[in-house]
Amino acid sequence: MTTDLIPTCDLCDRFKGDTSGDFRVLPPVFREFGGRAAFSGTAVTVKCFEDNTSVKALLEGPGEGRVLVVDGAGSLRRALVGGNIGAAAARNGWAGVIVDGCVRDVAELAACDVGIRALAPMPLPTERRQPGLLDQPVQIQGVTVRPGDWICADADGIVVMGARPA
Repeated sequence: MTTDLIPTCDLCDRFKGDTSGDFRVLPPVFREFGGRAAFSGTAVTVKCFEDNTSVKALLEGPGEGRVLVVDGAGSLRRALVGGNIGAAAARNGWAGVIVDGCVRDVAELAACDVGIRALAPMPLPTERRQPGLLDQPVQIQGVTVRPGDWICADADGIVVMGARPA
């Protein structure tokens, strides 16, 4: 678990009156799949549709405690993260992965020391058609996440902020 984790409920209590748009909460539609139930870190973003080429490339690189946020357009037809990619994320020091889409190899993901949130399991792999778009604002279930935002996830939900609160 991340040592600097702030409970999402505490953040919501602290920032409930925020009207700047800098404090956002993702809808409660994500399920836990990784071996780490709570995580936080700086967001890295990728937008892809049923092709995990860019997701794989990013998670096979240094994570440095960051959180990969994958805008898979909510597709329930193909899995964007599987056991091998989850293991790479854990091995390379990623704190977490949030997928607006599906994952596969659920038992393998549960054994990975990384936080993984996604909409659902789906055994079908992706097709390699077109790499995703990196480091741009993405829409995750209607909520904007920008590269460099701070993400905090625990059993109560997922919070997105412009920066880690002091």
